[in-house]
Amino acid sequence: MSRVGLEGQVAVVTGAARGVGEQLARKLSARGAKVALVGLEPDALKQVSERLHGESAHWCADVTDGEAMARVAREVVERFGKVDIVVANAGVATGGPFADSDPVAWRRVIEVNLIGSAVTARAFLPALVASRGYLLQIASLAAITPAPMMTAYCASKSGVEAYAHSLRAEVGHQGVRVGVGYLSWTDTDMVRGADQDEVMRELRQRLPWPSNKTYPLGPAVDRLVAGIERRAAHVYGQWWLRGMQGVRGYLPGLIGSVGQREMRRFAPRLQGMRSGLVGAGGAADEQARATHRD
Repeated sequence: MSRVGLEGQVAVVTGAARGVGEQLARKLSARGAKVALVGLEPDALKQVSERLHGESAHWCADVTDGEAMARVAREVVERFGKVDIVVANAGVATGGPFADSDPVAWRRVIEVNLIGSAVTARAFLPALVASRGYLLQIASLAAITPAPMMTAYCASKSGVEAYAHSLRAEVGHQGVRVGVGYLSWTDTDMVRGADQDEVMRELRQRLPWPSNKTYPLGPAVDRLVAGIERRAAHVYGQWWLRGMQGVRGYLPGLIGSVGQREMRRFAPRLQGMRSGLVGAGGAADEQARATHRD
């Protein structure tokens, strides 16, 4: 597939203060793109923006807030004149048994990962139609295979994958391409935050290879950038994820059987697990909501 040069392209990245979003902004900027950073942490966003190679700007906004994201979209177009690429990357996670989960945190995962992605697309679609641009929706291995102790995250990523596939069919005739990016466990604050819980860490280590590894961030983001350049429908942050598509129909039954055995093994240790959002990004989301309530 032919590639689209990124020189002079305007790219919007949500969840850009850290992790995948920050690295993606850096690599897009290094290839000549002008980058609009969106997130909840103004100081961190400012620091990321100041370290980029080329022209950039940052906006502090909650991706679940339709009015705020509509304002951001207008201001990005005013600032840069157009939008060619939107990466809906913002996401949060929580882990632990569903029955003991914090209902607020569980709902927030769905709101940010699924509804926030749709709000982002709704805000920027007019600009993408005008530029015949590209929307990359970041999903996960969690969209391909279910996993115990990750009900909210798996539900949100399965939902966002289906939504993006549906949207691709709707807007293709307008020249807008939509891609889904898949990542396995990648070295980010979110994954490191989840690993702070001993049970979650051990459960992940007991997964079959190669899904039990934590993969470096740089090469995964390089694959995302290459997918953006190709305007690809599917982008895989780790090489083996493509092969999972062919067997995904068998996975719910397999995981259901093996998962029962694993949950029985870990049952005595499940009491008292932390049930809030994980990692520095989760903490930033909780702090932003607390500030808004005040």
